[in-house]
Amino acid sequence: MKPNRYHRQQILPGVGEEGQRRLGAGSALIVGCGALGCAASDLLCRAGVGRLTVIDRDVVEWTNLQRQTLFTESDAKEGLPKAEAARRRLAKVNSEIEIHALVSDFSSRNAERIIAEHAPDVIVDGTDNFETRFLINDVSVKHAIPFVYGGVVGTSGMALSVLPGETACLRCVFAEPPPPGSQPTCDTAGVLGPAVAIVAGYQCAEAMKILLGARDRVLRSLLSFDLWQGRRTRIEPVRDPACRCCVARQFDYLEARDQDPTVSLCGQGAVQVWPPVETSIDLTGLEQRLRGVGSFRLTEFLISGTLAEERGESDEPIGLTVFADGRAVVRGVRSASRARAIYARYVGT
Repeated sequence: MKPNRYHRQQILPGVGEEGQRRLGAGSALIVGCGALGCAASDLLCRAGVGRLTVIDRDVVEWTNLQRQTLFTESDAKEGLPKAEAARRRLAKVNSEIEIHALVSDFSSRNAERIIAEHAPDVIVDGTDNFETRFLINDVSVKHAIPFVYGGVVGTSGMALSVLPGETACLRCVFAEPPPPGSQPTCDTAGVLGPAVAIVAGYQCAEAMKILLGARDRVLRSLLSFDLWQGRRTRIEPVRDPACRCCVARQFDYLEARDQDPTVSLCGQGAVQVWPPVETSIDLTGLEQRLRGVGSFRLTEFLISGTLAEERGESDEPIGLTVFADGRAVVRGVRSASRARAIYARYVGT
């Protein structure tokens, strides 16, 4: 008889056999598969959450390995998309659950479709910017899907659970994103791996409570700490009666259909470009067209290489990575207009 892999979890008074069945029937969407997303995905996978969907726009790089615990050196050498690398690793951890990898950027272009197709019971934040977090918050409130926010930079971490209709939403706490350049990032301040583990553990405990139906156990407080300085605080945010999102139900980030199709990737000296409309790319055909203009490598997920005749700000050849969903990352430039021009010239419009 096959041993019960969840035995140590099932004997907990808050779980039991019925609770384990509820976890097995549950679905979680993890947005972002960096440090927090890796740790959260791993914990929920091992806990037996029946369906996990992991979405991330980036590929594994060598500097990720210090804190992004699902990835290996071979993933970085291959430049494997993070979502796919995570899926492969998680499938080896628990073959009894469904794991879906979305190699894409969670944006107003696709958020509603992803929610409809994957029907998550809870959303876990593994992102690195407030614009995407506010988009998740909009989706959470509009569709009444619980959302667990988390963030880590340097040695500090922060987390908050959002239960739509019951608790403050993220925009009750942070009405607007901080001005660009006003806050430290992982690229400028670094990140301590143990701080990631604390926040991800907190997020997953809250997500499990939600999936188990133990909403009364979900903490209504905003947790923040500095692990190096030994400081921690908890505040009890209240719903803002003037909140544009959960009170006025104005979903500014979800409804931003006219958003700029470019996004500067912090700390990478690169710009991400979306095509004008949702599409898919024939990667094999594009690779054939790009052979005469540079050196490129084709995988089932992307094309990546450098453009021989295009120079970036440091006078190095411009790098170009094109994904199957039509997105491209133009490396070596910081100008959105230059990135769009590169996209139009080599990928098309």
